[in-house]
Amino acid sequence: MTLAGQVALVTGAGRGLGREIALGLAAESMGVGLLGRDRDTLAATRADCLAAGAAAVATPADVSHAGQVREALETIRRELGEPDLVVSNAGRREDGPAKPWEVDALDWWQTVETNLRGPYLLAHAVLPAMVARGSGRLLHIGSGMAQRPHPDWSAYAVSKAALSRLTDSLAAALDGTGVTVLELSPGLVRTDMTETMWGPADEQPWNDPARTVAAVVRFARGELDTLHGTFVHAARDDLDALLATADEIRSSGARTLRLRPYGEADPLA
Repeated sequence: MTLAGQVALVTGAGRGLGREIALGLAAESMGVGLLGRDRDTLAATRADCLAAGAAAVATPADVSHAGQVREALETIRRELGEPDLVVSNAGRREDGPAKPWEVDALDWWQTVETNLRGPYLLAHAVLPAMVARGSGRLLHIGSGMAQRPHPDWSAYAVSKAALSRLTDSLAAALDGTGVTVLELSPGLVRTDMTETMWGPADEQPWNDPARTVAAVVRFARGELDTLHGTFVHAARDDLDALLATADEIRSSGARTLRLRPYGEADPLA
C-alpha cells in the first residue's frame, strides 16, 4: 500500500524520536504536519521533510492545551488535508529521579498532562472526522515502563500506564468504525529525555530508532490493523509473528493493561 498523498500528524516532531518518525513518513511521500513546542527545531524538521520531497507544515503547540491543539489541527487541515495517521509521540518525564512524595507536585502532574492529556486531546480532536469517513489510524507512543512499578520515575510510569488504558478504551469504542488505534513502545531509544534516566549514557543498550520508524510505516500502511488496541514493542517484537497470532492476542486480552487474578478462586478472575 502506497502512502503517497496521505497526511500524517506527528507530535513532538522537533527532536528525538518524533523527528525520526516524521522524516520516515516524509520518505514515504506522506504530507507531514509537525507539532511541538520549539519553533526552531520544528522548522529544522520541516526543512528536512521538504528536502525529501514531502509536503510539510510546522505548527508550534503544547499538546496539553486544547486550544493550541485545535488551532494546530486546523492549520494542518487547511495546508495539507485531513490527517490519515496521527502519531502521539510528545512526552516528558519528571525533572529527575525521586520517590513519588519527593518529586515536585507540579512537575509530576505536568508529566501526566503531557503524556496522557496530550494524546487524549489529539484523539478528541481527530477522531470525529476519522469515524465519520470510516478510516484513520491513531498511534500512541507508549513505554514498557507502564507495565511494572518504577518508584524513581513514577509520573512517567503512571502516565504511560494510563495511556495503555486510554488505548484499549478507544479501541473498544472504535470497533467496527474502520479506525484503528495501536500503542507502540520504541524501547530504550537515546533521546534528550532518556539519556540521563538510567545512568551513564554510553553504557546503555540503546535501541535503533529505525525499528520504530519501520513499525510506524507498517502501521500507516494498514499492516498492523489486526493488532488494534494492543501494545507492540518495536525493538523486541517480531511483528510478523505477532500478526500470525493477532486473533488469539485480541480474544484473550493479551498485550493490554489487565489486573492479574491470583488464581481460579480469585473473585476478580
